[in-house]
Amino acid sequence: MEQNVFVWVEIPVSDMDRAKTFYESVFKIEIQLVDFGGLQMGWFPSAQGKPGATGTLIKQDTYIPSQEGPLVYLHSNDVQQELDRIEAAGGKIVQKKTQISPDHGYMGVFIDTEGNRIALHSMS
Repeated sequence: MEQNVFVWVEIPVSDMDRAKTFYESVFKIEIQLVDFGGLQMGWFPSAQGKPGATGTLIKQDTYIPSQEGPLVYLHSNDVQQELDRIEAAGGKIVQKKTQISPDHGYMGVFIDTEGNRIALHSMS
């Protein structure tokens, strides 16, 4: 298989402006707000021309932020860079930068402003 299994990730939010500000502050990115047929979404940027999963913040009454269930890992060049911005942006660190193994890099886990448990991954 030459393509990623994951195609799309949705992170539920109850306050789109708060969540957008949090993720833009932590990852130093710009999230594009989109009204998708009455559904409020905040699209994460994607690397043009490169295959890979991308995703969105999504405000929907049936989606409830959660610290349980699947754990989404977001890419980082160095997990510590984003972890250093989590608390100032209103989130909480629940696992500091931790080596998975020499071959698999590092991870860290945080709770975002909406109550979602999200992980970070980097090779350094």
